[in-house]
Amino acid sequence: MTEPGPSHTPRPEAAPDAGRSWRRILLLYGIASFVEAFGVSQVFAFMLLYLQGMGVPRADLGPTVGLLSSLVFVLGLPIVPLWGVWADKYSRKAVIIRSALVEAVVFTGVALSRTPWQLALSLLLVGFQLGNTGVMLAAIRDVTPRRRLGSAIAVFGATSPVGMAVGPWLGGIMISVLGWPVASVYWLSAALSVAVALLLAFGSAEVRPEVVPQGSLRSLAYGAVRGVLADAAVRRLFVVFGLALFARQIATPFLPLLVEHLTGSGSGVAGAIGFVTGTAALVGGLASPVAGPLGDRFGFRPVLAVSFAGGAVGLAAMPLMPSVGALALVVVVWSACVAAVTAMVFGLLAIEVPPERRSATLNLVYLPLYVAGIVGPSIGAGLVGAGLGAVFGGAAVMLAIGAVAVGVPLAMTVARRLRPA
Repeated sequence: MTEPGPSHTPRPEAAPDAGRSWRRILLLYGIASFVEAFGVSQVFAFMLLYLQGMGVPRADLGPTVGLLSSLVFVLGLPIVPLWGVWADKYSRKAVIIRSALVEAVVFTGVALSRTPWQLALSLLLVGFQLGNTGVMLAAIRDVTPRRRLGSAIAVFGATSPVGMAVGPWLGGIMISVLGWPVASVYWLSAALSVAVALLLAFGSAEVRPEVVPQGSLRSLAYGAVRGVLADAAVRRLFVVFGLALFARQIATPFLPLLVEHLTGSGSGVAGAIGFVTGTAALVGGLASPVAGPLGDRFGFRPVLAVSFAGGAVGLAAMPLMPSVGALALVVVVWSACVAAVTAMVFGLLAIEVPPERRSATLNLVYLPLYVAGIVGPSIGAGLVGAGLGAVFGGAAVMLAIGAVAVGVPLAMTVARRLRPA
């Protein structure tokens, strides 16, 4: 019997308050995104200290951090397209709650780990946690008025960077000031993830896609990936977004090593890591929603090009900073630029992809992250042998390529418009 191919039918009527509750949906999904980033950032920020406590030799810390970081996305890459089409076909709400519950399991496993191989197994489970951001983004797009879309997407895009900032900041206080063990940081993240699952279960409404897909999960997932690859404009956006994510995944696992290089390995290193990767990144994350209105006014692509360039300069400057305070200032700029890149890519996809492919495309928006998450830390682990300058310089090159890829076509378009007839 021939397997039916994918087709689409109009969605059923939304709940009566769906159109009026976009702020509520944005708030709840923003909390979910914040808590997920909060916990994941703590894993990266304090992995160095955790591995030291497990007895990993100092010479092996850099490569071990890079390789363990790459495990986060290994299992998630092949199944992420399935989560997106499952959510559109059956329930977005269930898929998002699933992610929060798996987060709790992952953070519990990390907290219980006492050896590097146990930590590796726990990080592999993150693959079953992925696939929620695109689903939330698609739902926000479906309920938000067009005139508010840029700002709403920018606010949602900022929740992850803010969570990435607050997690290490609070963790640094718990470890350095309160004297709690590193594992306590992960127990807190596990508890918050359970709370998010309950909040979503009882506080959020189901948001059905504008076009409900019909067909088997396998054919729909294949069709979603094929649609992204076949659309030249979408493909270019995925590629440039991938460059930004590659840069982040190369640099982020090694930022604590850069902090330790400036402070030494004394008792205050956890607080310094929390300050740089937390407080400074928080300021950058809070500044990033400004990109939304700027994109609405000047265009998403000009803001995207400037954000790429600013992020490249920030990454290149990090290894040159003489103090923790100076490094933190550069991280502010870099964090704001990375968050702005994310918001602009989200915005471009939300307004330029046709409705019949919009939900499937947005559900795959972080597919480049999963590839970057596997390859990026491994590249960093290879570069760290040449010094931390090579790691951050390599990441800066990625963002510089993104700036050129977006800026050159934009400049050519402007030049054609200004050319006399």
